[in-house]
Amino acid sequence: MAIRDVTRPLGPGTMVYPGDAVPSFRSRPLGGSVVSDLHLSTHSGTHLDAPSHYLPGGTTVDRIPPGHLVGRARVLDLRDAPDAIPASALSGRIRGHTRLLLRTRFSASSAFSPAYPHLTPGAAALAAEAGIITLGIDSPSIEAFDGDGSVHRLLLGQGMAILELLDLDGVPEGSYWLVALPLRLEGLDGSPARVILIDGEEGA
Repeated sequence: MAIRDVTRPLGPGTMVYPGDAVPSFRSRPLGGSVVSDLHLSTHSGTHLDAPSHYLPGGTTVDRIPPGHLVGRARVLDLRDAPDAIPASALSGRIRGHTRLLLRTRFSASSAFSPAYPHLTPGAAALAAEAGIITLGIDSPSIEAFDGDGSVHRLLLGQGMAILELLDLDGVPEGSYWLVALPLRLEGLDGSPARVILIDGEEGA
């Protein structure tokens, strides 16, 4: 059984979306031990978007059903797709799956660029119609840098959990057992997450 950690390291050098907080850590002694204070965003590094990220009154990250975040997932290799991923890149490839992770050219990137791969509204609608409950991508956002929020609202409005800034570099297309665990931050819109993929056919 092979376990793949598809989480980007989280630290002061972590890539951040423009306007987001740059993570900073401060370690200090406390009673013979070391304790570290963290300053970061709910969307720092590899993270999960909860519906409340865009939808007032939407489900918060602590209330996302764990069943969305643990189970079989399909990794799709979209490195040859346009940066504005069209519905045709997903068509015929996602039926029968409920958790979907998109590998693009961005997994090999270490610096932010506004020209990152993202879903078009048509592709987002196709994923919603297919019954996807968890959708992940290796770029900074599922939506274009100049998007108006409609892609997020469409997906999150379906109760979908969104994973962003995964590291899928070197992960072949195929089926995996997904474990994606955010911090249970009460009432908040998202959280950094540790995401792993397990090779093998066990699970459902």
